[in-house]
Amino acid sequence: MKTLKYSKAILLLVTLICFSATSFSGIITGAERTDYYLPLLKGKKIGLVINQTSIVGSTHLVDTLKSCGVTIKKIFAPEHGFRGNHSAGAHVSSGIDSLTGLPVVSLYGDNKKPKPEQLKDLDLLIFDIQDVGARFYTFISTLHYVMEACAEQKKPLLILDRPNPNGFYVDGPVLDMKFKSFVGMHPVPVVHGMTIGEYAQMINGERWLKDSVQCKLTVVACVNYKHSMLYKLPVRPSPNLPSMESVYLYPSLCLFEGTTISLGRGTDKPFECLGKPDFEGGNYSFTPKSIPGIADDPPYKNQLCKGYLLSGFSDKYLLSSRKLYLLWLNGCYEKDKSKETFFTPFFDKLAGSDVLRKQLTSGVPESVIRQSWEPDLSKFKLMRKKYLLYPDFPA
Repeated sequence: MKTLKYSKAILLLVTLICFSATSFSGIITGAERTDYYLPLLKGKKIGLVINQTSIVGSTHLVDTLKSCGVTIKKIFAPEHGFRGNHSAGAHVSSGIDSLTGLPVVSLYGDNKKPKPEQLKDLDLLIFDIQDVGARFYTFISTLHYVMEACAEQKKPLLILDRPNPNGFYVDGPVLDMKFKSFVGMHPVPVVHGMTIGEYAQMINGERWLKDSVQCKLTVVACVNYKHSMLYKLPVRPSPNLPSMESVYLYPSLCLFEGTTISLGRGTDKPFECLGKPDFEGGNYSFTPKSIPGIADDPPYKNQLCKGYLLSGFSDKYLLSSRKLYLLWLNGCYEKDKSKETFFTPFFDKLAGSDVLRKQLTSGVPESVIRQSWEPDLSKFKLMRKKYLLYPDFPA
C-alpha cells in the first residue's frame, strides 16, 4: 500500500512527532477495521475530518481509502491543521493540500462548523481524530459542530473510534454551561473517560446539539480495548504533546494556561515542566524559544524561567491515583508575588466555572475542593455508563 510522498521537511517533522512507544498490543482501532466500513463507502462521495493521527497501521487514512477506490472530495481540518503542524491557537487557513491535491477546509477560527455549501456535494462524512480525553482539548468541540452540521444537512457521520489515553479515570469539576466556550462545550468533567465514539453517542443521546437535533451516527468501535488499559499513542496528537508523559500530565497542567505560569511551550519539554522568570524556588530552568508550527510566540520567549521538571510524575502518581493533581496550582499561587494577576480570564473557561479560582484564592484545602466536585461527578458517571462501548475501569 502506497503512503503519502513527503518532502524532506515533512519527513523530518514526521520523525520528530512520532512517539517512541507503540500502540497497546492487540488493540485494533476503528480505522483499521476496513473490512467493516469500506462497504459503507462504496459509490459515495466522502468528506474526511482528519489530521496527522488518522492512520491505518503506518499508512495515512487518505492513502488507505484512495488505494481502495474511495472517492474523497475534501478534507476538514481541526485545530493544529490537517498535518498537525500549527501551534495552539494559530490561524489555520483553508486551501489545497499540496501532497494530495485535495481541498482542505479549516474548522478552526471563524469557520468552526461546516457550512451547508461545504457539505452539499458530500454523501457521508468520516471523523477519525485521536483525542486525549480532556474537556478543553478542542477536538471534541470540533466533533460537536461536525455532528450539528451533519444533522442539519441530513448527512450521515461515520466515526472511526480510537482508544482514549486518559480513558482510565474520570475527575475534575463539571462545566457550568454559563461558562461554555470552544474549550468547554458540554457539562462534563475535565477528564471524561470516554473515547470519541462514546462521546459522540453522549452528545446525541443527551441532545446537546442546537435545537436538540440528532446526527445519523455510526461508530466503528475498536476491538480488544478496555478503559483500564494504558494506550500508548503512535503519533503525537498535537505539537505540544510530544510524549506519553505530556499526554498524562496535560489534564492537570492545562489549567495553568489560564495563569501567568509557563508550561514549557517553546522547549523540548512542553507540558512536562512549569515556571516563570520570577518563580521562587524550583530545581529546573528553561528558556522558551520560538519554534515555527509548535510554539510560534511562547510565553516568556527568550527569558530564563525557573521552576520544576515534572517528567516521571505520571508513573509516580497519576497512573495509580487516577486523579487530577491540584497541589501544583495551590503551591504556585501561594508562592506567587503578584497574586492579583496570577489568574487570567481564560482560567475560568478552562476550569468550567469561577468556583475553582475562588476556592484557590480563598485557600480552600484540596480535600474540600475535591468534595465539592463529587455531587456533579456522581451524576456524570451515571450518565456516562449509558454510552460506553468498552468495558469500564474498576470503580
